[in-house]
Amino acid sequence: MVVLCDFSTLIYLPRTMPFRFSPVALLVLGLFSLPAHAAEAGLPLKFDKSIKRHSSSPDGSPAFIKARRVEAKKGDQLEATGDVELRQNNQVIRAEHLLYGQVSKDVLAEGDVRFEQPDVTVMGPVLTLNLDTEIGEMSQLQFEFSENHARGSAQTMHIQGRSNYTLDDVTYTTCPAGNDDWLLRMSRLDIDHTEQLGVARHARVEFMGVPILYTPWMDFALDDRRRSGLLGPTFGSTSKGGTELTIPYYWNIAPNMDATIAPRVIAKRGVQFNNQFRYLMPRYVGELTYDVLPDDRAAGINRTHVALLHKQNLGAGFGMALDLNRVSDDDYFRDLSSMVSGTSQINLVREGMLTYGGGWWSAAARVQHYQTLQDPQQPVAIPYRRQPQLNLNANKTWAEANVALVSEYTDFRHDTSVNGQRMVVNPAVSYPLLQDLGYYLTPKLGIHHTQYRMGVNNTQNLPDSSRTLPIFSLDGGMVFERDWAAFLGGDYVQTLEPRVFYVYVPYRDQSQIPVFDSAQAPFSFGQIFTENRFYGNDRVGDANMVTLALTSRIIDNEDGTERLRVTLGERFSFKAPQVNLVAPTDSTNRSDILVGMDGRLTRAWSMDGLIQYNPNQSQTESYNVMARYKPEPGKLMNIGYRFTRNTLRQTDISTQWPIAGRWQGVARLNYSLQDKRAVEALAGVEYNQSCWTVRLVAQSFSTATSERNTGFFVQLELNDLVRIGSDPLDVLRDSIFGYTKMNSTSTQQPESGLR
Repeated sequence: MVVLCDFSTLIYLPRTMPFRFSPVALLVLGLFSLPAHAAEAGLPLKFDKSIKRHSSSPDGSPAFIKARRVEAKKGDQLEATGDVELRQNNQVIRAEHLLYGQVSKDVLAEGDVRFEQPDVTVMGPVLTLNLDTEIGEMSQLQFEFSENHARGSAQTMHIQGRSNYTLDDVTYTTCPAGNDDWLLRMSRLDIDHTEQLGVARHARVEFMGVPILYTPWMDFALDDRRRSGLLGPTFGSTSKGGTELTIPYYWNIAPNMDATIAPRVIAKRGVQFNNQFRYLMPRYVGELTYDVLPDDRAAGINRTHVALLHKQNLGAGFGMALDLNRVSDDDYFRDLSSMVSGTSQINLVREGMLTYGGGWWSAAARVQHYQTLQDPQQPVAIPYRRQPQLNLNANKTWAEANVALVSEYTDFRHDTSVNGQRMVVNPAVSYPLLQDLGYYLTPKLGIHHTQYRMGVNNTQNLPDSSRTLPIFSLDGGMVFERDWAAFLGGDYVQTLEPRVFYVYVPYRDQSQIPVFDSAQAPFSFGQIFTENRFYGNDRVGDANMVTLALTSRIIDNEDGTERLRVTLGERFSFKAPQVNLVAPTDSTNRSDILVGMDGRLTRAWSMDGLIQYNPNQSQTESYNVMARYKPEPGKLMNIGYRFTRNTLRQTDISTQWPIAGRWQGVARLNYSLQDKRAVEALAGVEYNQSCWTVRLVAQSFSTATSERNTGFFVQLELNDLVRIGSDPLDVLRDSIFGYTKMNSTSTQQPESGLR
């Protein structure tokens, strides 16, 4: 009988390709990729008069043909008519009429031809193909993708062998059938598998029938390789810079090197050149950024930003790292950054580090400087330089005891404050007396030894000094559980977890010791279970105190979700601490009481909060509470309040919510009641059509004590194709916790978890 050749050898393309116009890749990948899988069994006949023939293709996988009528014509020709179906592996060709030449290997499929694969269906009136030469043609074809429901058409597809194809007059869109709000048109698309290269000619994007983007020529890789080319432009406006336009160019220097050159035209200032170079080698990786704005018309100076991040494996356990940052002036980020996180930068680190890892011990040498960006109306202290800092740490288990060593030598330097050298040696040993799922008890004994040698700028005549303090701690706790079906009518487990932490450190007068890099740690749950009340090594707080805490959790037995957690903690001192960097508010032996609560109460409601209450003065010192309501993607409300006595009173409200029809609103207001001004204000709208989205967002935020920056974002996004305009998505994600991008396919998935 007739043997049909294995169609899986017809055309092959990889399924991934990075490119700004990703649908072009999706089109060629889905249209031509014929994956080879294990052969399927023949399907049962659908009609009583059907005839099914099959045989093996050259690679051994069987091909099946099914039709209402199959007959041999004169010569070597086979003719199949009526609901013809050719099936091989995961591909199917359907037609009303099919002719096959057994000697010439010519195939002619006519009448509602459908070529089906798992990811794409191609349709047309006629398909001609020679199975030996793999040369053929399909005219007036249409295609549909199952993954993103995209569709398109082409006037002609020329099949020029296994590795080369040409399509004429190609269109592509993700809009549903009957909706051509936007189209990607290409007069010609060439696919070359030998070079793994695609070339599109006269490509243009039309929105509502109006061309908005055009390129006479572009090429792109058909595999994971990157290619040089222009990226999508962005434009927008800020109060400090005016209208802006950025046109990035991506330069694929080598498989392990690339660069992005992004000229940014700022109406009020000039042209800023943003340049980023990345490299990846077997032993090192890095990123170099160099941004320059020559002759800023608003500031009257040249503005520059240089950053280098480099990490390297030197071998034999050694490594090195560089983190270098510099800007030309204090106002660089406040004037030129459009993100709140960018404008809030104060200390830019400049450091180099050499490390060694020897298994249970490690060593490091570091030199560290900072560039401090000052706000004239709110100056900050300039941190010390470390020239150098040497660390030697070890951690090893012997006879079930954990032995640890933390040691450091640092030479602190400053232009105006006292200089000095500090050496710290802090060995410790801990041994778990009890260690089980339901309880634990671990004593720990350590020695903290510190030596100081004073240097220049010693205006207070601080003497060289040393300090040796023993530190003893005991940490223990238990975990009780019970089933609690009464909570919210479900199947839950409630835990009760008492914890006791005791620490003893004798008092030493440390008033003659300078403060190089230390600060009083804020009172928190993390801090009350530590041995030292200070960050850094310049102060070791005296202690004879015990911390009592109780935690209760409610856990969903079905999926393990922690529905609610409540923690209560307080520290009691047998003797009032005498070592302080911040004057204590009272001299009693009771600390403030901490109460924390957080959890996901229902599928829609979650909350978290922390209260610090002073029982000695019967007043609340601080609290912050945040409630979140998110019944479904695109519906979100965050309401929060932060309070610190005599320091902070802020409300924070943010939302993403449908307005009407396809319109959706986004907003945030972070308002300081104490300063009577908005720290950040944001408002905007989104219009989500079936295949495109428009976003309009305005944002205003403080960049300094008396300065603000206002930015405007306008963006048109054509789903799965390109974004045009200034991108507000990073701003929305940073400002509105839980923000959902509504035209993302992930929003179509239901949220798992609580009922």
